[in-house]
Amino acid sequence: MNVLIWYPKCSTCKNAKKYLEDNNIKFDLRDIKCETPNTKELYKLISLSNKDIKAFFNTSGLVYKKLNLKDKLQKMSYNEKLNLLANDGMLIKRPILIYNDKVLVGFKKDVWNEIIK
Repeated sequence: MNVLIWYPKCSTCKNAKKYLEDNNIKFDLRDIKCETPNTKELYKLISLSNKDIKAFFNTSGLVYKKLNLKDKLQKMSYNEKLNLLANDGMLIKRPILIYNDKVLVGFKKDVWNEIIK
């Protein structure tokens, strides 16, 4: 089953949800703040996305800025980054779409079109 991991107050997430609905794609919704992916799940999502773990950080978010992660991330190990993400869903870039065997991070319509259509 396809899953959209989102934050309901996020406008980009709402756009992604609408995109899926408009394209008649069935999916389950999962609130990233209430059901934050654990380290094991994040590891799997990152692997399936073919992206660096850095792509999973919400760099424009308040928590990211408050923790001053821009400077700290480069000195952290992969596991430290993974644990950080797993401990606060608001640090994770969203939405995340699990679509068949692919994982898409963030919503860019042209990228989603390539994978979905």
